[in-house]
Amino acid sequence: MTRALRLIRRRLIGSVFVLLIVVIGSFLLLEAAPGDAVDAYIVSTGGDAGMIELLRHRWGLDQSELTRLANYLWALLHLDLGQSVTFSRPIRDVILERLPTTLILMGSATALSFGLGSALGIYAGAKPGSVRDRFLSIGSLALYAVPGFWLGLVLIVVFAVDLRWLPIGGIETIASGKAGFSRAADIATHLVLPVSALGFIYLALYLRMMRAGMAEAWRQDFVLAARARGLPRRRIVLAHVARNALLPLVTMLGLQSAQMLGGSVVIESVFAVPGLGRLAQEAVAGRDRPLLIGIILVSAVLVVFINLLVDLAYAVLDPRVGAGEART
Repeated sequence: MTRALRLIRRRLIGSVFVLLIVVIGSFLLLEAAPGDAVDAYIVSTGGDAGMIELLRHRWGLDQSELTRLANYLWALLHLDLGQSVTFSRPIRDVILERLPTTLILMGSATALSFGLGSALGIYAGAKPGSVRDRFLSIGSLALYAVPGFWLGLVLIVVFAVDLRWLPIGGIETIASGKAGFSRAADIATHLVLPVSALGFIYLALYLRMMRAGMAEAWRQDFVLAARARGLPRRRIVLAHVARNALLPLVTMLGLQSAQMLGGSVVIESVFAVPGLGRLAQEAVAGRDRPLLIGIILVSAVLVVFINLLVDLAYAVLDPRVGAGEART
């Protein structure tokens, strides 16, 4: 079995326990919160004591906490996330409808922040202490200090309200009848502002990390040896300095995946994007605990999967990673 497969096996075994802790912890924390789906339903529609008792029995809220947890874990073994109280539909179907939107938003924002941030970091770190290095460092620090929701509102005011270049929110034009490439272009246009608002914050982080990593790499012996051999500066920057400075960025990419997912909740609310973030907001408003636990579980699976990909990428960039696991 190859080193990569052994690494994947180890990570998957550990992920099972992580997801189990996430599910049980989320269930117990939500159970400790005041109110439930029946309370939210009665507040919005009204009802008497008989209806309250009927709804609690129908939704299984009259059972003990331990019984409901055991039933949920048993159903989860059969890939059954339960029934949504808010939507009166299977939770799996509701989440699968919203998941692609969040994946597109997160994927686009990650590509923007990581790709452009690392490129600007290489540009700044190629000449430490230069004017462009200081300008980009100060600009990235200012951008990182800006809250994501505030940046989103500013982008809406400037580009959607004043200039009217881009739509205010949503994922696509409602009832437009577009299909194929035309619809894809419409979705891309709607995603420009939310992707920018979510990606620019992390772009500043990757830029500063790349620049700092390159500044440290310039002092390493292998870089000094390459310069002594008379190698072109461009080759030294790309083949030696940037490659070694890229390793911490790959690690940070996995660590920031959970924060990126959490940031998408805010951005989806600001731009009215129908993803998992908006769905979580609706679940909280309706006290729909099964739906909220399902969203948390799917989010945890996404984070675990992203970190697994990061581990594999790190193993490719640094052959020492996982070498000990390959011998076990």
